[in-house]
Amino acid sequence: MHNTISVIRQSIQMSLQNIKSNKMRTFLTTLGIIIGVTAVIALITIVDGVIGSVMGQFSSLGAGTLSVSITGSSLKKGLTESDLDSIEQLDNVSGISPSVSITTTAARPGKLLEQVSVQGKNDSYFLNNDLISYGRGITRQDVENESYVCIIDQDLADNLFAGEDPLGSQLIVGGIRYTVIGLQGEDSNLMASMAGMGGTMDGTVTIPYTNALKLSGNSSITSLDVYVADTDRTQELQEAVESVLYKAFNENEDCYNVFSMDSLLDTMESMMSMMTYMLTGIASIALLVGGIGIMNMMLVSVTERTKEIGLRKAMGATPERIQLQFLLESIVLSLIGGLIGVALGLLISYAAANLLGTDFVISASAVTLGVGFSAAVGIIFGWAPARKASRLNPIDALRSE
Repeated sequence: MHNTISVIRQSIQMSLQNIKSNKMRTFLTTLGIIIGVTAVIALITIVDGVIGSVMGQFSSLGAGTLSVSITGSSLKKGLTESDLDSIEQLDNVSGISPSVSITTTAARPGKLLEQVSVQGKNDSYFLNNDLISYGRGITRQDVENESYVCIIDQDLADNLFAGEDPLGSQLIVGGIRYTVIGLQGEDSNLMASMAGMGGTMDGTVTIPYTNALKLSGNSSITSLDVYVADTDRTQELQEAVESVLYKAFNENEDCYNVFSMDSLLDTMESMMSMMTYMLTGIASIALLVGGIGIMNMMLVSVTERTKEIGLRKAMGATPERIQLQFLLESIVLSLIGGLIGVALGLLISYAAANLLGTDFVISASAVTLGVGFSAAVGIIFGWAPARKASRLNPIDALRSE
């Protein structure tokens, strides 16, 4: 046992000496491994961070929610108040939030914004989504009385109230004067994006949905969120909601669509994971190229060191020991490239996380995959050159020029 360890130690030392004596060749040989491992580590870590951040936001804003989208028919465009009452009275419903979305103007003395997203919501929306950073949300009384109150997001506050406290200020939305009662936090931007309000908007104003209906000129609801009390029974509630809609639209299933945010989250997670695997597979091609480079370099090395191999065999070195030395040399080269790749990959991931504003989480599985892949490449692509070296005839080797 002790003799085996000594042989391995001597083989590693000789491998390192040979690697040090050919620094440029070593760098060029390991470059493919470095690029491959860097790409794999960076992709997995960055995508994991993005998935974690996006899924966290979506989970906090949509978990335990059924979203109802109405396409309607020529006879019935959307949901009536009676339809909303029928859904709200279903078992396992903790609340419903009708949604009205329009684009209009917002102004105050000396300032005008022409592309403002107006979201019509009710009290349940604010009770089930922790969005208010300052002030208060819309109450049931605001909805019933069609109160002229509004909540604005940070973008609109920056555009119209720079350096001022917006709470209690007057804001003209679509030609109607409203009083600002609250300020929404950063997560409201994601909610606006989910509602189809793109980044070209100057900001978002949320008002009671009863006011938004009048502002839009509509009398029915085409979008609705249903909040689930017991998430273990989400599927059961979804079927009950679909039953109400089936009757409301005279048994026409093409007039509506109901989907669970939980199922949407699962679908998104599966798609992002699949994308991660695809990108990792593409990046792994660089590892394959790096492995081929190592094999070529080791074959050249065997040819250049033919006399050395012949001399060692003449002095009693066994074919197994010769093979072990060249195989270890290949593995060491791959591991050097792998470790450098891991360090560069994590560095790039950290910079990308700061740039994208996502969490930087070191993936132990990604690091293990990178190092393990490197070692595997060294063994697989170093086997043929090592075997060739071990089979050289010592007499022929000593005669070679």
